[in-house]
Amino acid sequence: MTAVLPAWSRLPRQSSVLRSFLKPQPQPVTLPFLYPWHQTRGAKTAKTTQSSAQKAKREREARRKKKYKTYKAGDLKDAVQFSLCDAMRYIRAVEVGRPPKVPKYELHIHLKTHRNGPVIRGQMKLPHSVKTNIKICVICPPDSNAARDARAAGATLVGEDEAFEAIKSGKIDFDRCIAQPRSLPKINQAGLGRVLGPKGLMPSPKLGTVVENVGQAVSDMLGGSMYRERRGVVQMAVGQLGFTPEEVRDNIQAFVGQVKKEAAELSDQITKEVHEVVLSSTSAPGFSLNGEFRSENSPSVQELST
Repeated sequence: MTAVLPAWSRLPRQSSVLRSFLKPQPQPVTLPFLYPWHQTRGAKTAKTTQSSAQKAKREREARRKKKYKTYKAGDLKDAVQFSLCDAMRYIRAVEVGRPPKVPKYELHIHLKTHRNGPVIRGQMKLPHSVKTNIKICVICPPDSNAARDARAAGATLVGEDEAFEAIKSGKIDFDRCIAQPRSLPKINQAGLGRVLGPKGLMPSPKLGTVVENVGQAVSDMLGGSMYRERRGVVQMAVGQLGFTPEEVRDNIQAFVGQVKKEAAELSDQITKEVHEVVLSSTSAPGFSLNGEFRSENSPSVQELST
């Protein structure tokens, strides 16, 4: 019996184009119960594509974290730095015409530190108070001796139920909040953390705002300032525009000394070093300080005190 060859094989060799059209092409293998765009074997599914994108994103983040383990610190060898009096002269020139008590001298302490780890935060009373109109709320039993001491020290709002109602209604007319340890369960029960927490007003033992002697805490806090490290920088107001250079110098030395002290206390957990100290104001740019009080071309102290 003679085998019958397909029609495309019996064509002459010259008709290669026609042979290619007549030759049957292999069909893709399909799988049942799948969407049309998933039926071809070997096609990438949406789930596979998504997992690959997530993996690539995690790899990029890992490389970025490995590359930048610490905050970037500029090289100060070629940087232009100023003495304290020179920086104050330029800042006062920018703030000319404004009331002397409205603009504030602000100090920015740039640290050499890792991105992850504990941060420096706390509160202190400078040798020359910058903020004199601070309003303080004290949460303690209203008829206790602590409440009487807090009112005598200058607290604005004192009590428990009265303070809870004011906070829940949104009437937060205070800058600091202090509490006694015995009042903490009532604060948590009232759910004040959801309101005070985002504003940085929630009493905390770490910040020294949960104390037994609330009267003394109010006296220490009036005229004091709070600070917290953010992205390797600790910032705080160190003077009003009408302060003399000596007053600003005393406040800067006290603030820098406090930051160095707290950095030394964290040395067993993380390394923190002061890299640069920058002085600015409410509207003026920052001026990097070189550690000197005056230079040869600095104006006199009397000119900067008027």
